[in-house]
Amino acid sequence: MSDLLERLRGRGWRMTAQRRVVAEVLDGDHVHLTADEVHARAVERLPEISRATVYNTLGEMVALGEVMEVATDGRAKRYDPNAHRPHQHLVCGRCGAIRDVHPSGNPLADLPDTERFGFTISGVEVTYRGICPNCAATA
Repeated sequence: MSDLLERLRGRGWRMTAQRRVVAEVLDGDHVHLTADEVHARAVERLPEISRATVYNTLGEMVALGEVMEVATDGRAKRYDPNAHRPHQHLVCGRCGAIRDVHPSGNPLADLPDTERFGFTISGVEVTYRGICPNCAATA
């Protein structure tokens, strides 16, 4: 059973066939699918699943804090099931590929008190940008 399925079951989330398929599609490392990609893969497993069901299920998973929405440069939102492991993202500026990265150090500690302007900081999002090896090879 996937980590995401285990977490959802642990929260007492009612596991319908549709919800299970969406969670299974999101299983794995470095998964950052758009809602349409989730739907396309879910249809392969459960042909009758609707686009609305996929969107609603993703929204519920985000609201539960079990999946993160990742938005980069005006592209379609992507859904990351790695919500409970602190990480940042590396994004290809050409094709939009996203990889999870785990840099050492604490990015919050890198912000000096003089640059916080009295804010109480609740989180940090760092996005590293570059060109992936596939795009670099075709350039």
